[in-house]
Amino acid sequence: MPRRKKSRRRCWLWLPLLALLLVFPLPVLLLKWLPPPTTAFMLQSPVKPVQYQWVPMSRIAKVAGQAVIAAEDQKFPLHSGFDLEAMEKALAHNKKSKRTRGASTISQQTAKNLFLWSGGGYFRKGIEAVYTVLLEQIWGKDRILEVYLNIAEFGPGIYGVEAAAQSFFHKPAARLTAAEAARLAAVLPSPRRWSASKPGRYVQKRAGWVLGQMGYGRRAVPVEEPEPPPGLEPDGDQTGEPAAPEPLAPEPTTVEPDAPAPQPLPVDPPPVDETLPPPATEPAMPEG
Repeated sequence: MPRRKKSRRRCWLWLPLLALLLVFPLPVLLLKWLPPPTTAFMLQSPVKPVQYQWVPMSRIAKVAGQAVIAAEDQKFPLHSGFDLEAMEKALAHNKKSKRTRGASTISQQTAKNLFLWSGGGYFRKGIEAVYTVLLEQIWGKDRILEVYLNIAEFGPGIYGVEAAAQSFFHKPAARLTAAEAARLAAVLPSPRRWSASKPGRYVQKRAGWVLGQMGYGRRAVPVEEPEPPPGLEPDGDQTGEPAAPEPLAPEPTTVEPDAPAPQPLPVDPPPVDETLPPPATEPAMPEG
């Protein structure tokens, strides 16, 4: 009897571990082939109903994937889920500056947005790390990028690149231009604070930087990623009530540097009324 009781107790101790082993991998396995019907972040969104429309990677412009990698995680094709160098730089920066800087990869953000809640804490970070490893091992890079593009928030209650393209540019995600994709990627750190449809000066500058990282840069594109001005810092996990919007600025107009200056239009002389008598002229004065 005592031996049986001990064996039963051991079985009960193993049950929570077995449950955890099923809880974590099972949804990851299912979502390797199935589109997510919703995400944890969509359920927590203060904006209801959310806009979300899944599209496969074949119906997303390639520049959209290039833009989010350039803006959020340039080592995405190379790392195994975590960018250790970026983490070290973020820790060093946060110790010296009041403006906190994150170092989450696209894989980590996908895991967090799909399965977890907002906010920090080591416990949530630990679960996020477990899901990140599972995504990398089970899904691979192509599937992670496809899901991320479909579930990332690009505006208040607007999830996925298809819903964003339809809402902001009135076109499907397959027809996004590089400039439009860069504007969408530029707001990803804080989509409820910054606007892709009516970008302010900072979003315009950051979109230009993203274009430069994508290889579409012009001479005026900044080399370093621009810092947001005070009051426009990213809002971390993008939670809570929508923050005050960024001051809007008009869309910049592009002027060719060698274009000639516009010339004034010629002014026609007033019409002459031939029915009137000719104006009188002064008689010539005799000489001497």
